[in-house]
Formats: sequence, C-alpha cells, structure tokens
Amino acid sequence: MSSVSGSAAGMPSGMTSASKTVGHHEHHWFREPTEPAPGSYVAWLLIAQFVFFVALLGPAIVGIGLKITKLVESGALPKDGAIGAAAVLGGVGALFATVANVVFGRLSDRTTSRWGRRRIWIVLGTVIMTFAFVIMAVAPSLLWATVGWALAQLGANMTLAPFIATVADQVPKFERGRITASLGIAQNLGILGGVYVAQWFQNQLIIMFVVPSILAIGAMLVFAFVLRDQVLPTKPERMDFRDWWETFWVSPVKFPDYALAWWSRFLITLASFMFTTLRFFYVNLHLHIKTEDVAAIISTSVLIYTAALVVSGYLAGWLSDKLGRRKVFVWGSTVMFAIGTVLLSFVDSVGGFFLLEAFLGIAYGIYVGVDLALVVDVLPNPDDSGKDLGVFNIANALPQTLAPVLTGILAYVGAYPNFTLVLWVAGAAALIGAVVIIPIKKVR
Repeated sequence: MSSVSGSAAGMPSGMTSASKTVGHHEHHWFREPTEPAPGSYVAWLLIAQFVFFVALLGPAIVGIGLKITKLVESGALPKDGAIGAAAVLGGVGALFATVANVVFGRLSDRTTSRWGRRRIWIVLGTVIMTFAFVIMAVAPSLLWATVGWALAQLGANMTLAPFIATVADQVPKFERGRITASLGIAQNLGILGGVYVAQWFQNQLIIMFVVPSILAIGAMLVFAFVLRDQVLPTKPERMDFRDWWETFWVSPVKFPDYALAWWSRFLITLASFMFTTLRFFYVNLHLHIKTEDVAAIISTSVLIYTAALVVSGYLAGWLSDKLGRRKVFVWGSTVMFAIGTVLLSFVDSVGGFFLLEAFLGIAYGIYVGVDLALVVDVLPNPDDSGKDLGVFNIANALPQTLAPVLTGILAYVGAYPNFTLVLWVAGAAALIGAVVIIPIKKVR
C-alpha cells in the first residue's frame, strides 16, 4: 500500500477539504466528488467485490446448510433440528454483522491514519473473516459453528462498511447508477461463483470455506493499494456517549427520505433472507430433491437468477442515469420481487423453480442496479458517509437476524415445514417495501 499524507492527500479530484466543527457533528471535511471516478478504482472495486462475495456468500447460501447436515450426520444435532439450527446460526451471525457494519463504518469515517480513512479496515476485516472460516469449517458442534460464523460476519462487515463508503467518497452523482449497478452485478456474480465453489468442494469444507477467503485478502490488498483514500485534515473531537449512540442512529424527522429508503431496504432484505434461510431445505423437502443433489440444483438456480440479474441490473443502472430517475425502478422492481416470492409457494417442480428464479433475478437486478445510487443520493452528510451507510446497512443486517428466527417460527406453524406461510409473509414484506419508496422527495 502506498503511503498518503497531508491534509488533502489522497482526495479524489473534485473533493476538497472544508474543515470545521459547528455544534454536535456538523463538520464538513469533504465535499461530494464532481469528477469521474478513477478507472483503476472502479476496476478493482468490482474485482474485489466479486472475489469477496465468492468467499462470503458460498458459505452463507450453501455452506451453512452443508455444515448443519454434516453435524446432523455426525449425531451432533437431531434430525429434526436442521432448520432451527440454521435459524440460530444465521441469526447470531447477522446480529454481529449489524453491529460491526455500523461501528466500523463510523470508525473508518474518523480514522486519522496516514494510509487514509478506509484502507486498514478493508484489509483487516478480510483477514479476520478468513480465520473465522477456519473455525467454522472444523467446528465439531453447532456452538463452535455459530462462533465461527459470528466472527466471519464481524470481519466481513468490518471490510464492507468502509469498502462501500468509498463509493460515496469517490463516485460523483452522474456516475452512481452505472457504477452501483456494476457493483451489484459483481456481488451477484460473486454469489454465483461462491455457490459453485460450495458445490465442487461440498465434501471438503476447509477448501470451500477458507481458500476463497484467502483470495479475497489478495483482492482487497490490491484495492487498498489503488484506492486514493481520503486523509482527514484534522483529528476529530473525542467521541462521548451521545456520539456513540448516534453512531447507530440517523434522525428520521430531519432526514425522512433516508428513513423511507432504510425501511424499503429492510423489508425487501427481510423477504429475500426468509427464503434464503430455507432455500436448501425448500429444494430438499418441498421439491423432494435428494440431499446429495441439492447443491447442484441450487447452483443451477443461482446461475439462472444471476444471468437475469446481470442483464436487468446493468440496463436499469444505465437507464436510471440517463433518465435521472431512481424511484420508479426501485419500487417497481420490489413489487415484482414480492409477486415472485409468493409464486414460489405454488411451485412443485424443478423446472418451475428455475423459471421463477429467472423472474426474481430480473426483479432483483433492477433493484440492485438503482437502489444503492438512490441511497447515496439521500445520505445526510458526505463526511459521515461510512457511518450513515453503516446505519443504513442495519437495514441489510438486522433482517438477516430476524429472518431466520421468523422463518423458523413460521415453518413450524401447522404442518412442518410450512413453506407456504413463510413465502406469503415474505411477499407481503416486500410489497410494503415498495410502497414506502413512493413518498421519497429528494430523488425522482
């Protein structure tokens, strides 16, 4: 990593320091970027996103199910405890993700290192995630698997909070739709890659969990090297209790557009992870696929989903920038996602499942192609973008805590497993998430 020093060193062009402190955190050290983002930054942003999500989401989507299945086979878990175990493991991990994303987003905003605000956290978090995956891979019990996943989520979100905050630091408004769409596509291609890695190495958990994460360390190191990271021109004031409390809070009264965008993200993420929690068991029990064939079915479904997402996401991001409109893409795609989620309850064949995965991929592609651009547009303060995006990421992480618990409860209502009830509740959540986008005024 190259060293950076001086009050304005490491700032992207178009961002100048304007250091002042007025009242309680009314400082403005940096302005929004106005020049195009550097090409090397954009390239490695996308590459690092892809490799990182290969490492993180393969374990999340398939690895957890495989680990729990192996614990059942070893006698460490009862046969009817698989979904409950997934709920516990996923819920605890997501709780760690929620706290870590906000805390390290705020810490990265206030980091005074000569290396910049974001770099150290981006690399350190990936290293922690890798060591945590070693624990998870060799865990002999649900307790140790949960410890491993919790630490992996802590490390992953130590990385992700400052990593995503660099978009607000580096990318001007007129490029955000295209670049955030590409970022969403890279993430979902990473998910696809992670699922295939999980399928190929489903009987070699060390390789499945750890090797992609080691590659993620390398990708994040290169990203940190090319990142023209911002350096704070002055040391921030010492944080008191109120400051730390506000780390987890952005006033919905002062910033209603931000609050509405927060609730929309919360609800569609809740809907998505309610299905993600039970996807392995949905394919296994609802579609009646043998356990050894589940990973292959999921890999194919994610391939179809991702192909649809890549096309729709890129087109949506490009068209959003051209038209200068965000809201219609976000609420329209969320309605589509709600419909597709409910329709999953009527599927009784692998072919029908694949067809709906394509529909959901189109819907979510449009969503990820535009939503992050909308979110960055409504951030309250460019100085606190890491913190504010961290608070916003609670809308990503908190549903991942709640979804496994809610899914576990609903699955046991009536005839176990009650997939129909789970999917209808998830669809209703997504539909409400579409409605709350409509009143946003700051963006069209």
